[in-house]
Amino acid sequence: MAGQPGDPQGVEREKQIAAEAAAELVEDGMTVGLGTGSTVAFLLPALARRSLDIVCAATSPRTEHAARELGLRIEDVASIDRFDITIDGADQVAPDGWLVKGGGGAHTREKIVAGAADRFVVIVDSTKPVQALHSPIPLELLSFGLRATMRRVAPASLRDVPRSPDGGVIADYHGPVDDPAALAARLSATPGVVEHGLFPPEMVATVLVGRGESVDRTDFKHSWSSS
Repeated sequence: MAGQPGDPQGVEREKQIAAEAAAELVEDGMTVGLGTGSTVAFLLPALARRSLDIVCAATSPRTEHAARELGLRIEDVASIDRFDITIDGADQVAPDGWLVKGGGGAHTREKIVAGAADRFVVIVDSTKPVQALHSPIPLELLSFGLRATMRRVAPASLRDVPRSPDGGVIADYHGPVDDPAALAARLSATPGVVEHGLFPPEMVATVLVGRGESVDRTDFKHSWSSS
């Protein structure tokens, strides 16, 4: 029997059905960006089962390895300048489309691949929508001048985790998030900040939320296109 929404079994089922709904949006001939995390783990087998002629690029070594194991065709992101669709999870989703991503520390690569997509589709379970974004906000920082950078983005703390695949130090901002746009601008303008986990609504085309045994879909008209 499927779990109820909110319990661990129910949450995993919601991730699965959201991921499977996203897999149905992929068509033959597409170039597909693959995100990172526990919800994307359900996307990969759903895509593989469809046996489509697609080219994929991954945002993390873990996703790349899992995709190859399932027989998906993986290319180096460096060889791709745009994606037809990128599919990824999120840690928080606000009603206006703002996201927090980077719980796994892959937000820099995830933002690059999401920003290069004509359509960025977000897949989450019912615990991820929030009325307003809140800290922690993931950060990737240069190791050079790290103490000075940490002072400028305070209040913040370093994570006890390995560096990113690109050598960045992973940290989290713990202050208020009353105005996501202003905070995003402040963090982006701070020397030493490689990237932050605030993703603006303009990047987001569709959000798919697994709720029980159904999927709620929200399409955002304000999304940009890289074409």
